Amino acid sequence: MHSRYTVTGAMAPDFASFVVRLTTRFTGLATDEIEETIRESIAELVGLLGTDRATLSDLREDGVIRIRYSHAVPGAPPFPEGSGLRLPWYWGELRAGRVLNLASLPDAVPETATEEQEYVKRSGFRSNLAVPILVAGHHDYAIATGRFDRPHQWSEDDVVRVRTAGQLIAGALTRLRTERRLHELTTRLEAENEYLREESREHHEVAGIVGKSLVLQHVLEQVALVAPTDASVLLQGETGTGKELLANAIHDQSARAKRALVKVNCAAIPASLFESELLGHERGAFTGATATRLGRFELADGGTLFLDEVGELPLEMQAKLLRVLQDGKFERLGSMTTRRADVRVVAATNRDLEQAVQAGRFRQDLYFRLSAFPIRVPALRERKEDIPLLVWACIERRQAALGRRITRLSRATMQHLTTYSWPGNVRELENVLERALIRSTGTELLVETLRGDESGPADQTLAEVEKAHIAAVLRDARWRINGAGNAAERLGLHPNTLRFRMKKLGIRRPARTGRRTG
Repeated sequence: MHSRYTVTGAMAPDFASFVVRLTTRFTGLATDEIEETIRESIAELVGLLGTDRATLSDLREDGVIRIRYSHAVPGAPPFPEGSGLRLPWYWGELRAGRVLNLASLPDAVPETATEEQEYVKRSGFRSNLAVPILVAGHHDYAIATGRFDRPHQWSEDDVVRVRTAGQLIAGALTRLRTERRLHELTTRLEAENEYLREESREHHEVAGIVGKSLVLQHVLEQVALVAPTDASVLLQGETGTGKELLANAIHDQSARAKRALVKVNCAAIPASLFESELLGHERGAFTGATATRLGRFELADGGTLFLDEVGELPLEMQAKLLRVLQDGKFERLGSMTTRRADVRVVAATNRDLEQAVQAGRFRQDLYFRLSAFPIRVPALRERKEDIPLLVWACIERRQAALGRRITRLSRATMQHLTTYSWPGNVRELENVLERALIRSTGTELLVETLRGDESGPADQTLAEVEKAHIAAVLRDARWRINGAGNAAERLGLHPNTLRFRMKKLGIRRPARTGRRTG
């Protein structure tokens, strides 16, 4: 058919040059050039050996011999790449690491290997040399060559040459598969992340409220029902669950949306200033009142008054608030003129007000006034399926300001964020993500290990959970309550409110020599 390669020796000169060319050829080769270079190398091997056909195959665990690359000389039957053969004896010998030197076919095949006998008769093979290739401790590849014109005795030199070429070619194939697998994993991860980003943008955000869980959708349905009315709404839920966002949503979906939503942090107003803050004052009403000032109630005329942390109000202030809410009439401090304001009230608390009423810490009549339509806001641990959406929404909202461009999170990171109990709820999640954004200089978000009971604070009181969360944020902010990066800002509280909470919860900065606390 054509001349055989006849030079003897373990590595004849022409073949040694071929090996050098193969080594150089595959070094630093671009991924998209590897397959064509493998085909060219197998064709050159056929020419050097003087055979009719050569193939590089996968020895799959399911017993299939899958042809990956093949070359046949003109006149020899080609072997389609990607085709598979089930030859149990042949496959078993190669997987066991044994060379198959089949000089004369079909005589060299055992009579019990019926599938192989039939294949040899069908294909016309007269001689075959097959060498298993060891990669990472397994014989997963085999390289084979053969003749169709006549039998041929394969020498040990032939075995060495075929094995050497096969190892170099299989090494390139392994690299190609590894790079493709990494590319596929990266592409899939980016697609999943993009899907989550799209989910966070589409249909699952109301006034900044992100999520698609059933418990959150139930809350949003309640908001949609009550928003068009003038009924007072009481939002009850743990710290950091997004009660203020829901108040915004109620206002934005009401007929009052064109007027102001005025917010009052009840816990941050000292008792002595409560009437002035809520009702306003005239010039000269008290020392320091150098100008007339409108109160929050008057500012909310025609709109909505949001009473945040209403459960923190002392009884004395509760009575003053009730008088205003009962008929909408009030007088500024230092004025005898009665004014009226049309105000819709939305209140929020992390306290159980019914329990507070029974304990005598909250006025029952004020409770009834505020809770015409109560809405329970779920904790983040009750809607963990929303965490991936919240994570991406927070990243997209904050990364530009921090000079970051995050495109991926590992599965382990997302699972860590999803399984954590989040005693500080969405606010804690946002704080963790902001710290992660600051620390992540690449395109992947690197999140700190979150410590604590990940099964949830079922055995803790709400006050204990709140105390632990505030203390953790204070420690992270180095106990700064004012200034850049202070704890009050991270917690979304006024500094005075944070001090009030610290005093109430018994949180004290550890004593440090030569340093002031606070």
